[in-house]
Amino acid sequence: MLGKLARQHDPNVLVGFETADDAGVYQLTPELAVVQTADFFTPIVDDPYVFGQIAATNALSDIYAMGGRPACALALVCFPEKSGPEILERMLAGGLSKMMEAACTVIGGHSIRDDEIKLGYSVTGTIHPQKVLTNSSARTGDRLIFTKAIGTGVVSTAIKSGEAELAWIREAVRSMTTLNKAAAEVVTGGSFAVHSMTDITGFGLLGHAREMAAGSGTSLKISAAQVPLLPGALECVRADHIPGGLKSNRQFIECCVEADAGVPQDLLTLLYDPQTAGGLLMAVAESDTGRLLSELQGAGVEAAVIGEVLAKQTPLIAVMR
Repeated sequence: MLGKLARQHDPNVLVGFETADDAGVYQLTPELAVVQTADFFTPIVDDPYVFGQIAATNALSDIYAMGGRPACALALVCFPEKSGPEILERMLAGGLSKMMEAACTVIGGHSIRDDEIKLGYSVTGTIHPQKVLTNSSARTGDRLIFTKAIGTGVVSTAIKSGEAELAWIREAVRSMTTLNKAAAEVVTGGSFAVHSMTDITGFGLLGHAREMAAGSGTSLKISAAQVPLLPGALECVRADHIPGGLKSNRQFIECCVEADAGVPQDLLTLLYDPQTAGGLLMAVAESDTGRLLSELQGAGVEAAVIGEVLAKQTPLIAVMR
């Protein structure tokens, strides 16, 4: 819809909405730019404090995905008039705990009355204008590194149905409340040839992979067996705990995905699963892949090599066993 509006021309906009990137980047000086994002959604867990943590982790992720450092945030709240204020207080406390972990200061926000609870943040970060990592700069021959397991969408759906096992819930919550801070600091703090980076959220692994391939003028090959999975994710798919977002993702993306006959259908389905506070997907030069992977894992990041970048071809995304 933004693309249908009158185009603004501002030379200080380094990253706008044209490439569907994770956040916008606006240059202030030759050595300083701001990274801006906003994200909010409805509860996906029952505990208000944990929901607040997830909402903050998810919003912060877009700043990390650009290679930026979060600086300050505004809370965005929709809250029912008849709900107790203690619930809102716990939500905001949970969010604040993650903002403090990220060294990101909450400086205000805005709230409205709404029949449905929603919480999120508008986050502003900083970055050097020459060090921005976009989702559209992958190069042929790069290897794909991914930093979290997938499956939060299907597990969250099982939670809402009351059919998720405790161990599944525990691991999904741990993933959704783990900041991408450590991974981003490894990437930006070392001399690695990371050409492109994005975080995997609502469009799922294949949806965000499509954006990277299309924006970079390349194709991607993903090894399904190498993609980390959350405990219970496959069981949730087999029990038909399929969120509406997964179905929408598949309907939109499937036309540019070709899967090898040996890829199990339940595993392929998970690659479309919408993630909340998902991991970072990065395209890194083959020569630096082993060293970067080792440093990520040494920092406690559950990173894995899941594929490679190919010259542009049909299909845009190839999924191998």
